[in-house]
Amino acid sequence: MSEDGSTSSSNVEPARDLRAQARLWAQKWRWYERNSLPWNRAAIHWHFMRREAFVRWPVHGNVLEALREGRLSVGAGALLEPGVWLTAPDQARIAIGAGVFLNLRVMIAAQHLVEIGDHCMLANGCFVSDASHRFEDPEKPITWQGFQSKGPTRIGENCWLGANVVVTSGVTIGKRCVIGANSVVTKDVEPFTIAAGAPARPIGSVPDSRPRIT
Repeated sequence: MSEDGSTSSSNVEPARDLRAQARLWAQKWRWYERNSLPWNRAAIHWHFMRREAFVRWPVHGNVLEALREGRLSVGAGALLEPGVWLTAPDQARIAIGAGVFLNLRVMIAAQHLVEIGDHCMLANGCFVSDASHRFEDPEKPITWQGFQSKGPTRIGENCWLGANVVVTSGVTIGKRCVIGANSVVTKDVEPFTIAAGAPARPIGSVPDSRPRIT
């Protein structure tokens, strides 16, 4: 304030900027941390309870919106450990089967469709997606280039993915497969296969109890 009691413009402008920054920060906090709001957290637990499934906190992504819109399905007995991230924007869908176990920091990202069959187990840090970031435009930041997809990503029933496995766009993993830790699955994996590596390749087979035709 000046000697005559007026407020100088040099003091008003920083205060105005600070208020605008605070409003923007609050809007971002409410969006990015929306799952931690008490009423949203209670609603997510309610949806999981109705499905006879359970989620441990924190959970990340647009979980509540996808549940309410029927784009996220979770089977009975499924368990999500802390730090799981499920993202399904717009019309994208994620289907998680009955008895599925998603361990710490598993991320499922769908642009169109990601399916995980019944009784699958995904170890810590796995990443499953049906899309990847575009990067071919040298004049545009990667964060502005959007995504591209090779089609739905599907994991069959009774599969076990070791720690930090990545399953890429358009891949189908057949039922009762085992994928070794730190593998990157870029092509389809036949049922009853043990695969490992980056890119993942078959290294063995899982016993098949189906009756053989002679």
